[in-house]
Amino acid sequence: MTANRLTGDVRAAERSTRGVLFIHSAPSALCPHVEWAVGGVLDAPVHAQWIPQAAQAGTYRTELSWAGQPGTAAAIASALRGWNHLRFEVTEDPTPGSEGTRFSYTPELGVFHAVTGVHGDILIPEDRLKAAVVKAALGDTTLLSEIDKLLGKPWDDELETFRHAGEGAPVRWLHQVV
Repeated sequence: MTANRLTGDVRAAERSTRGVLFIHSAPSALCPHVEWAVGGVLDAPVHAQWIPQAAQAGTYRTELSWAGQPGTAAAIASALRGWNHLRFEVTEDPTPGSEGTRFSYTPELGVFHAVTGVHGDILIPEDRLKAAVVKAALGDTTLLSEIDKLLGKPWDDELETFRHAGEGAPVRWLHQVV
């Protein structure tokens, strides 16, 4: 009986991950809707500590650390994507059974998704690299430009100002109800 419980605990640990949601900018009217949407994904109430976003007047930012099942970052990104005037990033740590992920969103660029390894590096599938080389060889673009897109550079460039404006912001831990 004890061995089964231990095996079950190990399996449960393998199915659990954690991550961070960075809301870089949201108008005040949108803040409670963000909390509601994220709370719906985590199946737990969310009460974020919103602070003014110095990079854009009239907007607020928050950071929420979460724990839940693999795929939670994708569910959070899906719940928040497409909202005008919202900028966010959500990360998910890798587990023994799944790679990590990173999602970035801006109203102008939409969603960027990347698979990440244990050290946070972006892992680019070989088919995407081959497609970038072919596109560059056809003269549609440069290889550097395509690699920048694969690494999310346009999203990083747009979000960098908002990231620096939030340095030192408090972080709250949230746990998914299972």
